[in-house]
Amino acid sequence: MLESLDEIDKTIFLFLNGLHQDWLDPIMQFITGTVSWIPFYILILAFLFWKFKKYALVILIAIALTITAADQLTSSLMKPTFQRLRPCYDEQIRLQVYNYVGCGGQFGFASSHAANTFALAMMLWIVCRGMSERRKIAYLMFSWAGLVAYSRIYVGVHYLGDVLVGGIIGIILASVISFLFKQMNIKPFAV
Repeated sequence: MLESLDEIDKTIFLFLNGLHQDWLDPIMQFITGTVSWIPFYILILAFLFWKFKKYALVILIAIALTITAADQLTSSLMKPTFQRLRPCYDEQIRLQVYNYVGCGGQFGFASSHAANTFALAMMLWIVCRGMSERRKIAYLMFSWAGLVAYSRIYVGVHYLGDVLVGGIIGIILASVISFLFKQMNIKPFAV
């Protein structure tokens, strides 16, 4: 069964990765980059201090814990344990992969980019409950996380399964950590 799922994942990957366009390549290279998003992170930081004032620091600690957990789970535990080759290293499809940003580490399951971005999106969705802007924030953050996750397929370094599992891990970890903060009666989690 795992072999057939792997073949389906490869087929979907080759289709999605094959949709590249020359004009879109620099945009996707920007989207997939971590440093590219520093201004966006600064805006999130400003938003948190504007909306949550003295509780912003607690939210930032929760976000930092969540992203660290997501990153370590995917990079330090899952990738070395499962050792699933990235598409750009997979001898079966390597020559069909459109990859122009470099391949990165040898293993790709699960995607740390997807885990980290979905962790941040979920944590913001959780702490913004009760705000009138919550729907807009959720739409913005989950669209952003989805775009970053898709960019990993576009540039040829992750399969769809890698980013889906990474996204799920990020969402679960944000939910668990926010629940723990709520159990400790820490505002704004205990609202």
